[in-house]
Amino acid sequence: MSKESEEHASVRLVGDYARGDTDIAADEVWALEAHLEVCAACRARLSAAVETGVPAVASLVVTVWSGLEPSLQPTATMRPRRRRPVWLSAWLTPVMAPWLAMTVGVVLIALALDLAGPGFGEVSLVLLLAPVLPLCGVAAAWSRGLDPAYELTAAAARAGLHLVLRRTVSVLALVVPVLLVAGGPAGVSAAQWLLPCLALTSAALALGAAIGVTRAALGLMALWAVGVMAPPLITRSESTVLDTDSLPVWGLLLALGTGVVIARRAAYTTVPGTTR
Repeated sequence: MSKESEEHASVRLVGDYARGDTDIAADEVWALEAHLEVCAACRARLSAAVETGVPAVASLVVTVWSGLEPSLQPTATMRPRRRRPVWLSAWLTPVMAPWLAMTVGVVLIALALDLAGPGFGEVSLVLLLAPVLPLCGVAAAWSRGLDPAYELTAAAARAGLHLVLRRTVSVLALVVPVLLVAGGPAGVSAAQWLLPCLALTSAALALGAAIGVTRAALGLMALWAVGVMAPPLITRSESTVLDTDSLPVWGLLLALGTGVVIARRAAYTTVPGTTR
């Protein structure tokens, strides 16, 4: 099963997986679920194994489907909904859209205030906000209360660290370009905020293995607002936390956060890092 497109899962492994055997190694479960995503033949074998080996589950599926099928039948006046590309669903969730739009709006407001006048002295709002803005999308991506499909996501194949990293990368891929564009007119260099941004994102993921990604992201945002943003805005002076001299510290924090995520990757296997 190392080459998913050429090999198939063994009959024994498929049967054990269908019966919910707890003796299967975690790496075998991950590999099997990843293989099932791309192999229709093995999915058919799994379905047959469930029908023969776990009749109670098969009966439950039939009962649930019989109740759902009438409401899923299209009517004559119903237009078929345009489906999102499969690859897009793997990287984004609809609940992230309003939060990402709000993030872009905050960037534009901060840029407008920076360009409007000397109201904040030497302080650039774009610079102060840039390191923590991606955390808004990260928090929304893993919110049980905001995502109506959370339970389905948690039960999906490869719903652990693999999916956590995918959604985090998608947030960074959308927010970072906006910050780069806004940084030019504001006179802010990406060298000042990009490394702190990545360090805080990795810290949110690292802490998320213990307290949940959403709580970790919101907590870091609160600490940043009180400890980093408030003093420069009050004193109208530049923040020493974002000086170029502090970049080695941010690099160390990024490496530490990445190391913790890798070391505790098993904590994301059961649920996508947000159950606590």
